[in-house]
Amino acid sequence: MARDAGKGRSGRVTESTGRVTPTTTGRYTPPIPKSVRVSPRWVPVLMGILILLGVVCILLNYLDLLPGGASNGYLLIGLALITAGFITATQWH
Repeated sequence: MARDAGKGRSGRVTESTGRVTPTTTGRYTPPIPKSVRVSPRWVPVLMGILILLGVVCILLNYLDLLPGGASNGYLLIGLALITAGFITATQWH
């Protein structure tokens, strides 16, 4: 064990042979197959539509082109649409 101490090896010394065997710190996690990681085509389309509708809703509110005039309700709807678009973006692989 003393002869391996200065060589920068890490691991466990086997008592019968005196050799250093590497230690593992966790379990093996196999890679995810590519067929599982592919999102349906509608996910990025829905994300883009939601974000675009939210931006349009906020812009139309500031330009006072929506029925009922400028309202905080339209701003909240626009922000909710943008938030839904970002949440959808987290599901895109």
